[in-house]
Amino acid sequence: MKLTLIKPAIGRLILDKNRSETYRDGSRMEPLQLASIAGLTPHDIEVVMYDDRIEKIPFDEPTDLVAITVEIFTARRAYEIVESFKHRGVHTLIGGIHASLFPEEVSGYADTVVLGDAEFIWEKVIEDARKKRLQKFYFSKPGVPPSGLFPDKRIFKGKDYLPISLTQFGRGCPFACNFCAISAYFEKSYYQRNVSDTINEIELDGRKFFFFVDDNIVADKEAAKQLFKALIPLKIRWVGQASIDMVNDAELMNLMQKSGCLGLVIGFESISENGLRTLDKKPNMFCGNNYAEPIKIVHDHGIFIWAAFTMGHDDETKESIEETYLFARKNKVAFAAFNILLPYPGTPLYQKLKEENRLLYDDKWWLHKDYAFNHAAFIPKHMTPDELTQCCYDIKKKWSSYSSIAARLINPVTLKSIWKIGILLRYSLLFRSENWLKRYLRLGLKM
Repeated sequence: MKLTLIKPAIGRLILDKNRSETYRDGSRMEPLQLASIAGLTPHDIEVVMYDDRIEKIPFDEPTDLVAITVEIFTARRAYEIVESFKHRGVHTLIGGIHASLFPEEVSGYADTVVLGDAEFIWEKVIEDARKKRLQKFYFSKPGVPPSGLFPDKRIFKGKDYLPISLTQFGRGCPFACNFCAISAYFEKSYYQRNVSDTINEIELDGRKFFFFVDDNIVADKEAAKQLFKALIPLKIRWVGQASIDMVNDAELMNLMQKSGCLGLVIGFESISENGLRTLDKKPNMFCGNNYAEPIKIVHDHGIFIWAAFTMGHDDETKESIEETYLFARKNKVAFAAFNILLPYPGTPLYQKLKEENRLLYDDKWWLHKDYAFNHAAFIPKHMTPDELTQCCYDIKKKWSSYSSIAARLINPVTLKSIWKIGILLRYSLLFRSENWLKRYLRLGLKM
């Protein structure tokens, strides 16, 4: 039996009204979820993986089962891939968060849909595939991966990814931000692996630079402390994602620094108290409208901040978007993402906007041929959708300017190390290029 794993591309870049090309993500990383599936698959099954972002999918290559991981931005392209394989008589399977949040949609395309975390039912899927009796749906629950099972990263050999290895300690998040698909999928729950399993996986990998893909690596602060203590002897460098309330625990911050933390994506979302209430961003509430001291604490520990902002909530105005940009500059964060608020299916935000008739593109913006990546997919309260899109593009352009990058090189963290100056410069230039390209990005490859 042969299993083909596929990571879909987001879509295509529009060159002009008659021409487009597949978008090649310059910041692409190894798809850890597919390595996890490969690690669960019995050794007597041939496993191959194709990453649509960097290579052509050989649709005519013989295979028995095609399994595709799908996120909302890749759904349209995933369905195109499914169509091509089904036309050739190959059984198709789709899993991922989008499949769990919108199973009725996904089941209209794929032969089989996996809901929940695949680790707990993959043995059954493979058994049924061998006997050619795969079911329409397989149901599982989110949870802790089985102990002693590790991703099979051999499937990445020879492929062009950023020089960073992905791993995971915990899944989910206990908070309930109303726009977050993670909260909807995990139902405000958090699950963590055994520390020893995480350490063993890192040691087996052998590399020294890691990205913890945890949605919030400090969701359980005491568990995070145990992980950080165990990381210290490994002498690795790592980046991850964390909530700003971590700064309230001095021991946690000290251990994080000693463990080799280089930088963190932190969801600031809004710089106003009303904005945080609108988004139900509880872990940030203690800051009020003053992030200066929490930011200083992170910087004092030598940790880069990637500040993530969510633009377009019901308290947002054109002026507040500009103020957010100025806030990021003033506080000298290394990187910043000014993302337009998106209504993800299954979230309270999506339901609210739907009830208020404020969703664009017939509700399913992620499947509409006219939707462009990081454009507004709903009607904001204080501006038009086009105004929101343009305002966010304008501040991204200013943030990615050479003068802005130069100013950010003089940063409380970069000043501690020439190596860190190099990191900030390299990735700032990469993200500058990506910001420009993504303005012309459409979902899916078909016009």
